[in-house]
Amino acid sequence: QVQLVESGGGSVEAGGSLRLSCVASVRVSVFCKYTMSWYRQAPGKEREFVSGLETDGNTRYADSVKGRFTISQDGAKNTVYLEMNSLKPEDTAMYYCKRDRHNSSAWCTTYSYWGQGTQVTVSS
Repeated sequence: QVQLVESGGGSVEAGGSLRLSCVASVRVSVFCKYTMSWYRQAPGKEREFVSGLETDGNTRYADSVKGRFTISQDGAKNTVYLEMNSLKPEDTAMYYCKRDRHNSSAWCTTYSYWGQGTQVTVSS
């Protein structure tokens, strides 16, 4: 299976910045299509989508973070990043990295794997 390990979380004051990283134990296949994404979950709330990056380079952002967060990946596509700027207290949550492989061919069976999460706390 694919292991995803997040890092870079911590405690910052409102208006500050953090850069989260997600490292995958298994590289992607050039024959398959993938989506790397970030989700977050605050205590007592549902897990919500934050940002996604497809193999073709297309990106998506939740309205709540658009203009403040940026998703990117390294050249080898082994690591995905989430740069978070102008952080707000409502951004406080556990942030999870996710890899989805799509059933784009007979070789590319679908799967979804989650990381263990990294905590982000923003104080006012």
